[in-house]
Amino acid sequence: MQIGMIGLGRMGAGMVRRLLAAGHECVVWDINQDAISALADDGATPANTLEDMAAAMASPRAIWMMVPAGLVDTVIESVAPLLGDGDVLVDGGNSMWRDDLTRHAALGERGIRYVDAGVSGGVWGQDRGYCLMVGGDSEAVLHLQPALETLAPGAESAARTHGLEGSPLPAEQGWLHCGPSGAGHFVKMVHNGIEYGLMAAYAEGLGVLAHASAGKESQQHDAETTPLRTPKAFQYELDLPAITELWRRGSVIGSWLLDLTAAALHDDPALENFKGRVSDSGEGRWTLEAAIETGSPAPVLAAALFQRFASRDEDEFGRKVLSAMRYQFGDHVEKPA
Repeated sequence: MQIGMIGLGRMGAGMVRRLLAAGHECVVWDINQDAISALADDGATPANTLEDMAAAMASPRAIWMMVPAGLVDTVIESVAPLLGDGDVLVDGGNSMWRDDLTRHAALGERGIRYVDAGVSGGVWGQDRGYCLMVGGDSEAVLHLQPALETLAPGAESAARTHGLEGSPLPAEQGWLHCGPSGAGHFVKMVHNGIEYGLMAAYAEGLGVLAHASAGKESQQHDAETTPLRTPKAFQYELDLPAITELWRRGSVIGSWLLDLTAAALHDDPALENFKGRVSDSGEGRWTLEAAIETGSPAPVLAAALFQRFASRDEDEFGRKVLSAMRYQFGDHVEKPA
């Protein structure tokens, strides 16, 4: 099928290349001319402007946006006047699902079919395929199905769940029409919230292993320090790269995230190239908002999100308050770092 791609960053460019490799025709545009040229060299049809993109495509057009959530409405304002009745406009970024409801209604009044598509797979998706969580009207999703099937990893990417029979379902292929407008981004939002929790669990567990040699360090004995009760119990110099490799094989905590963690530790065992400042792009916050509104307990996801805040020193003032209170009630002076 013919599909237009707006936004040719790490995700958008990889998706275009996967589509091109399967024989789809792609018309591409980005504010970065070099990104357009690179994909044109790979066989995509370049568009110097959004007007050129619309003119190069046959109706009903299918245009996919892979831009940051904060830019989606700006792009829609630019591209919507160029589209006609029956055209499909896809937001493949990490937008908040509530925004999808507004956009779906507004674009629907103009005859434009709006689809929200949560995309997971990162920079590896071009080769591995992308997990696609789609929301919108059935007719619009059906129009996109050839592209969705190409972008998805395919049924062979995972062993079949026991009890499933017959032809592979879309979910087994790696894509799913989750429901009406907003459903795709809602599912992707919770997916990313879970991702926060999984990442935090690995990070905290490996952190405990990294401190298993604490008993070998000199112990301080003063009013400001709680010493180890049994230093002899913490004498282990553990090989974390080897442990993550071990856990990848036969362990119940094996996962692709663990595979990536093992690769990172192999390349940089002490992780000296990282400062530990972890960003959050919004989905974790929105997941907790939904959990609070619906009364659904999510303490692990909440802790993981707050850990990211702390990694950016957002807790600095709070830590100073704690230190100040200790000084006030006990004359406890801060120990040097």
